[in-house]
Amino acid sequence: QVQLVESGGGLVQAGASLRLSCAASGGTFSRNTMGWFRRAPGKEREFVAAVKWSGSTTRYADSVKGRFTISRDNAKNTVYLQMNSLEPEDTAIYYCAADRRVQRAVVLATRTEYVYWGQGTQVTVSS
Repeated sequence: QVQLVESGGGLVQAGASLRLSCAASGGTFSRNTMGWFRRAPGKEREFVAAVKWSGSTTRYADSVKGRFTISRDNAKNTVYLQMNSLEPEDTAIYYCAADRRVQRAVVLATRTEYVYWGQGTQVTVSS
């Protein structure tokens, strides 16, 4: 089983950048596609970005394309989310998660396909 711990959240002004990290232990990190999701106040948890277990493919929500970049370092068992040009609408708790299936051929955005979750890190963007 994969244990995940997110870090890097904080309070920033609109236009600023943050980099979130998610450290994994146990399980099969290098063989799991990893995703970032977020939950804004009063809203459902939504997909943000994901990176294939091999690092060869990424996928983004339309709302963050061109501003956020997901990456991973399998040697460090860590996945990152670089967030640039932050907007107040990006305010949310950000969670990382691991795909339920190892070495899946495609990168999914479906929340229910991710079964291992971290505790989340708060990102607040002021206008």
